[in-house]
Amino acid sequence: MTTTHQPPQPPSEPPHGNGHGGGGNGDSNGDSNGSHGHSHGHSHSHGPAEPVSKHLRKVIAAVLIPFAAAVLVGLAVLWPGGAPPHERSGVGFDRQTESGRVVQLQRVDCKDVNASQVPPTGDPSTPEGQEAQRSQTGTCAKATIEVTSGKDAGRTFVEVVQPDAPRQLKKDQDVVVAYAPGAPKELQYSVTDVDRSVPMWILAAVFALAVVVVGRMRGFMALVALAVSFALLTLFILPAILQGSNPLVVAVVGASAIMLIALYMCHGLTARTSVAALGTLISLLLIGLLGSLFIGWAHLSGNTDDNTGLIHGLYPEIDMSGLLLAGVIIGSLGVLDDVTVTQTSAVWELHHADPTMTARQLYRAGIRIGRDHIASVVNTLVLAYAGAALPLLLLFSIAQSSVGTVANSELVAEEIVRTLIGSIGLVASVPVTTALAALLVSADKPGMAEASSAASGRGAARGGGRGRRRKR
Repeated sequence: MTTTHQPPQPPSEPPHGNGHGGGGNGDSNGDSNGSHGHSHGHSHSHGPAEPVSKHLRKVIAAVLIPFAAAVLVGLAVLWPGGAPPHERSGVGFDRQTESGRVVQLQRVDCKDVNASQVPPTGDPSTPEGQEAQRSQTGTCAKATIEVTSGKDAGRTFVEVVQPDAPRQLKKDQDVVVAYAPGAPKELQYSVTDVDRSVPMWILAAVFALAVVVVGRMRGFMALVALAVSFALLTLFILPAILQGSNPLVVAVVGASAIMLIALYMCHGLTARTSVAALGTLISLLLIGLLGSLFIGWAHLSGNTDDNTGLIHGLYPEIDMSGLLLAGVIIGSLGVLDDVTVTQTSAVWELHHADPTMTARQLYRAGIRIGRDHIASVVNTLVLAYAGAALPLLLLFSIAQSSVGTVANSELVAEEIVRTLIGSIGLVASVPVTTALAALLVSADKPGMAEASSAASGRGAARGGGRGRRRKR
């Protein structure tokens, strides 16, 4: 799966590089040319991986090829061919939308445009009363919106924005408008959101540029893998779930395909990458088993907000708890890839630094690195979920609810279970991947010795009469 550790130097290589090689150290690692020692510091990050024997390559292939074949079969069997058609409900995201632009904006008294939909209660201590009073006494914005897409392009309508509305409009601002064909003509269009496509595309371009500039070819391949991952998500995983396939099976097949494509595209078709793929696969299976157990045990329905309620209403045959489990598996995949690749690379580099280390010594050294990784990754995962649920946690804080009450509510319990299951899978991936890498690389000593002696022989033939070679 890989070539030897370093390509042979051309015969015209300047002789001054010998001073960098450290002589004996370079020979002990199979590096015959001293100039290689000068470039060795870069090989940890983007150089070729250490070679493994043909026998171990066959062992890895015997495991991964059937797994990859099973994933391909799963993709073929479950491939949906697109989302099923349905009539739009006009609720939430399930609305027909068009593009629009604010062509005129006027400031008017809210009383003049009858902005108050709730009569004043006289009690400013309630949210309804405060809203009604502001609507009666404040200054509203009367926006004229022009539809710029669809069959009614050029048509205008008026939108009144109250002073306390979270979204305020500006003149010449692009907006997204919802179209309700069954409503009266003057009420068919309404502003549903602002158009954020320009800043989003610019931000995406800056991100892609930063990745390519810093990561170069590997960064470019990471972007390609990211595009393929999104394609599998939108063309396979989501439509297959909507077609009624089991969300857990779809998530496992889709996540496995994403894992294989992303790992091998970003890190190459090497034994090191294959070990990381095996560690990721084992961790994903553990996450799936734990998720299935605890989501059922905690009676989590997966139907906790307006969006999931709308999905259940449109497609009642979808298993919402299975959809929750699928989200846990897919959400854990990205961090799992990072952990398994890092641990595999650490073990490989430890073996390269000291080829005499046993599997036990490699595991102990690798797990010490992994402990630091575990601490940072678990903290990152917990804070990521806490940040996503921050408005919800703020509401519980305002209500002065106890920790037990907050944790027992399904909204928060769902995030807790999601976080803990993903964290357990991440923690387990460190010893699993480290053990696999240590066993593989230590068992490959004969092959490594052959590769090293072959490289040394080639170096001796090129090096001629160097003093250190004559001592041997």
